[in-house]
Amino acid sequence: METKLERIADKSARETKPEFTSLYHLLNAELLTQCHRELDGSKALGIDRVSKEEYGKDLRENIKDLVVRLKNKSYKPLPSLRKYIDKGNGKKRPLGLAAYEDKIVQLGLKKILEAVYEPKFRDIMYGFRPNRSCHGAVKELCSRIVREKINYIVDADIKGFFDHMDHEWILEFVKYYMKDPNILGLIRKYLKAGVMEEGEYKASEEGAVQGGIISPVLANIYMHHVLVLWYERKWKKTAKGDSFLIVYADDFIAGFQYKEEAEAYYREMQERMSKFGLEIESSKSRLLEFGRYAEERRKRRGEGKPETFDFLGFTFYCGKSRGGKFCVIPRTSRKKFRAKLRAMKEWLKRVRNIPVKEVMATLNRKLVGHYRYYGISHNGQMLVKFHYYTTLMLFRTMNRRSQKGSYTWEGFRQMLTYYPMAKPKIYFNIYV
Repeated sequence: METKLERIADKSARETKPEFTSLYHLLNAELLTQCHRELDGSKALGIDRVSKEEYGKDLRENIKDLVVRLKNKSYKPLPSLRKYIDKGNGKKRPLGLAAYEDKIVQLGLKKILEAVYEPKFRDIMYGFRPNRSCHGAVKELCSRIVREKINYIVDADIKGFFDHMDHEWILEFVKYYMKDPNILGLIRKYLKAGVMEEGEYKASEEGAVQGGIISPVLANIYMHHVLVLWYERKWKKTAKGDSFLIVYADDFIAGFQYKEEAEAYYREMQERMSKFGLEIESSKSRLLEFGRYAEERRKRRGEGKPETFDFLGFTFYCGKSRGGKFCVIPRTSRKKFRAKLRAMKEWLKRVRNIPVKEVMATLNRKLVGHYRYYGISHNGQMLVKFHYYTTLMLFRTMNRRSQKGSYTWEGFRQMLTYYPMAKPKIYFNIYV
């Protein structure tokens, strides 16, 4: 099966506009069984309440029956179970938990979509793609601003992107290369499956469920056609000065050498988004002066330090290297820093009666996870601050384990010699 998908990817890479008219048959027993094995069995259950373990007890018959339903078009996805998670800013992010069998088919469909579209996606797209990461996006962003003559940044935020993608446009974009009506029909079924929230069914007239396995690749396809190709044809080839675009799923940053081109891009980009059912969040979007000469120019005008912008949980500053050269400095954004500390505080409250050994083991996994994401060049100070405040919260939590104080500072330090906390570490160098 991998060989067949590789041949599809090779054809997509070689041809300017390949057409794939027969792909539905790839959703066979071999691929679906492979998808079952790859799925994480620890994920939350959908409305069917079926787990990976339960489905796998009679795997051969279950897959056989699924293949038959797919072939005769009687397969119908179940609605996703709506859950909400904290975004860290007081708001909730809606997620959809698919039924287990739907996850299997979605993963198979995702593999087919990626085989066709991955060779067509541009290098400036970093979100939800194989062998690409947020660190790569941050590295390229910093590099482009430093190497090129960038003086203005367009920082834009799409309002409810996943909730407002137009279903018909999604299908049109997929159909650009994939002409198989059965694949298109299956995607339509997922888009229209709806959600169950507190026992009530809600139809899906627009958008793709966040948390769905195929939603990220559909989002990439949407942004590829709506924003990336438009930027390449409209701005990259015709702009008088340097420019760039960096995209991570629905988050993107654009940079320009000349203010008039940045202003035109900002204006026309909003018109472009509107055409495809999307809207820019005006309160979170702006054009700002940023780059090698921003500090000097703003100082001459008496406007103070250069403005900053946020992207992927980092705030970007104009700064200087140890050698005195201009550089872009990324640091953990204040909003994310506070949100992560609040989450840590809430977790410590929940586990304060659990044995210290277990608490420290999980705490260190959380700390290392934080360091691995935020541990990039120039951000060491913010890692140290996170470690410091986490240490204070841990000390206070330990002293609430009984009516009497459990630890003095000396006793707490001794405890940390037996169960040391993970130390801050820079994991990613944006200059290599």
